[in-house]
Amino acid sequence: MSKPYIAITMGDPSGVGPEICLKAIADQRVINNCNPIIFGDTDILRKVADQCNLPMPAEQLINNLKACDANTVEPGKVQKDCGIAAYRYIESAVNAASSGDITAIATAPINKHALKLAGIQEPGHTEILARLTNSNHVCMMMASDEIIVTLATIHISIADVPALLTTDNIVRAIDLTAQTLATLKKAERRITVCGLNPHAGEQGMFGTEEESIISPAIEKSRANGITLTGPLPPDTAFTLEMRAQTDAYIVMYHDQGLIPFKMLSFETGVNITLGLPIVRTSVDHGTAFDIAWKNKASHESMVQSILWAKRLMMNDE
Repeated sequence: MSKPYIAITMGDPSGVGPEICLKAIADQRVINNCNPIIFGDTDILRKVADQCNLPMPAEQLINNLKACDANTVEPGKVQKDCGIAAYRYIESAVNAASSGDITAIATAPINKHALKLAGIQEPGHTEILARLTNSNHVCMMMASDEIIVTLATIHISIADVPALLTTDNIVRAIDLTAQTLATLKKAERRITVCGLNPHAGEQGMFGTEEESIISPAIEKSRANGITLTGPLPPDTAFTLEMRAQTDAYIVMYHDQGLIPFKMLSFETGVNITLGLPIVRTSVDHGTAFDIAWKNKASHESMVQSILWAKRLMMNDE
């Protein structure tokens, strides 16, 4: 099969996005596996390439959107124009994927404050992509060769988690995770579901969500033939022994899953949006304003995002 065309959105221009895009597009692993196209601004890429002493890609490898004036971009600074530009890169890539011009999208990091200044209401990629693709039920999965974690709730306050945690949300997270494991050719598809409360509620002593919300979701999914364990106390769910018995985890809120995930896979982790009509992956780190445009940023997560996008689209091993 011919190599897929994968869009790489440049992310916030004042962050490490331009740098890691330049490094990734020149990485032999990317070149060997796909036809990458950066959705960004040529002038900014050239400015970063000059400052970081990096090679500039050929013109045909850049979809030049001219969304931001390179002369006004300050590395490491939150700027409204950069928020506007970052959003335009995403929007253009989604349109290209929806029309079939590209096969999948891998995104560089955006800054939530810059998006807010730009008038974008959504707090992150996942929510933006859901709106742009008219997808009602999406989930955030974090994936690496060491661990896979899917979130039942995403970017919300800890105080809001109990009220927004529902049996249906958990069932959807389980179903989408099982489908993705099948795409990745995981034979057993063993999923461990974490509880919300300490000791997974201890039979109602420390909270009732396990009994009233999480366990019913597990039973519904088991009826669909999915192999599930849980609800398991979060403090023991990620031990070496449990990871050996688990192909993917379902967690109840952001940090419950992201803390163990990033401890194991900070350099190699990938963010995958489940439930979209297109394939989208992303780096698992932020804009890193403190090292922007200094040739210090690792592009490994960007490379992994691109390679995972290909795996998900083409059912590769």
